[in-house]
Amino acid sequence: MSFAQLSNIPFSQFTERFSLDRLRTDAGSLQNKFSNIRPPQEFFDIKRLSKPTNFGDLQSRISYNLKYYQTNYAIIVSMLSIYSLLTNLLLLFVIVFVGLGVLGISKLQGSDLEIGPLKLTNSQLYTGLLVVALPLGFLASPISTVLWLIGASSVSVLSHASFLEKPIETAFEEETV
Repeated sequence: MSFAQLSNIPFSQFTERFSLDRLRTDAGSLQNKFSNIRPPQEFFDIKRLSKPTNFGDLQSRISYNLKYYQTNYAIIVSMLSIYSLLTNLLLLFVIVFVGLGVLGISKLQGSDLEIGPLKLTNSQLYTGLLVVALPLGFLASPISTVLWLIGASSVSVLSHASFLEKPIETAFEEETV
């Protein structure tokens, strides 16, 4: 890309995407999410575990608990994701291999890779990466890993949300006078 082509890009679009205010807002919202983590004593309160009495109670519990413990549930899903990658090392290798391959090719900034008399273009490098990563990706069974992750996350989160009673204080808030 030449300088003339770069100068045609509106500078305002660049500054809007990478403004400090936007970065502060994003960092603030992430910090706000982590401040919503409920303590383990509250999250694992076995005194509040009980079977829902009816379907309405089940819906009410799930709705309340998904909102109230959403950060804790996100941490559980993240931990299950890490576990699934650590137990499927081939998938982890493929993800790291493709990530580093794309990073390495992008470091060339469009120029060809020259190794002695061999000269490879960017499209040849990406094709080579695809030819190696695609069969490895099929062997790593990412679809079954994702389906396991969805199932394990659903069972963990929904069972906690459905069996944990809402606090007594919420019963008084729901009453209408």
